[in-house]
Amino acid sequence: MNAGPSWPTASTRLAAVIGDPVRHSLSPALHNAAFRAVGADWVYVALPVPAGRAAEAVAGMRALGVGGLSVTMPHKSEVARLVDRLSPTAERLGAVNTVVPSGHELVGENTDGDGFVDSLRFDRGIDPAGMRAVVIGAGGAARAVVLALAAAGAAQIVVVNRTAERAGEAAALAGERGRAGIVDDVAEADLVVNATPVGMERTVVDLATAQPVPEELPFPGDLLSPGQVVVDLVYHPTITPLLREARARGAVAVGGVGMLVHQAAHAFRLWTGEEAPLEVMSAVALEALAGLRRSE
Repeated sequence: MNAGPSWPTASTRLAAVIGDPVRHSLSPALHNAAFRAVGADWVYVALPVPAGRAAEAVAGMRALGVGGLSVTMPHKSEVARLVDRLSPTAERLGAVNTVVPSGHELVGENTDGDGFVDSLRFDRGIDPAGMRAVVIGAGGAARAVVLALAAAGAAQIVVVNRTAERAGEAAALAGERGRAGIVDDVAEADLVVNATPVGMERTVVDLATAQPVPEELPFPGDLLSPGQVVVDLVYHPTITPLLREARARGAVAVGGVGMLVHQAAHAFRLWTGEEAPLEVMSAVALEALAGLRRSE
């Protein structure tokens, strides 16, 4: 429906992502392709909202009747305090990445963890149930993964972080199956998840030599072995240094694009009530990432 010279119309529904920065967000491409695929008269845009102004954005959502809101850094925790009620997952995490209108209320959801588990189960046929997992990092993405792995039945979830206190807080989301650990725990894991920015595509230059510096791994590569599943939540580049190392050592390497797509698909379902066109969204995500690489 969203095509032609007369579109959008007065009846077109608006969805958006707020954050700072959002200029490189893939969400508009993903959601607009999904809307087209199912014939939904919706449009999705990116709205830069500086830190400290999330309350104004949420008030604007109420006033304008926005049909759905995605929330990225630095607003996830603040929006959790601004909505009328939280889903159980968003309440446990204290963070919202999706806002859904429900009658006169705004409901805060967090689809990151479900998107992560779906990317394993549906894209790769990997079930985390019974697995011993190690999560590297203790930020918002790591916490969502820990909670989702516990719900999926992982046997043990170890969190490794530079700050032991934060690792313990994240691990506590898994209850008795969670604990803070050390990097050597990677060697004993069935599933290893990098939830840090290490490996993200950027130009790192040695100031003394002006030469590019090879990107670090989030932990020593010799801790990996055949049969392990290694997931890097970084999706740009699609093949990170960690994924290359994992493949070289015989592990199953899983990139972050799947989580990106599946968490967006959950938001799409919550807003529209329609089943998300996953194949279309995956193809658009990969095409957009390829375009980012060509433009850099």
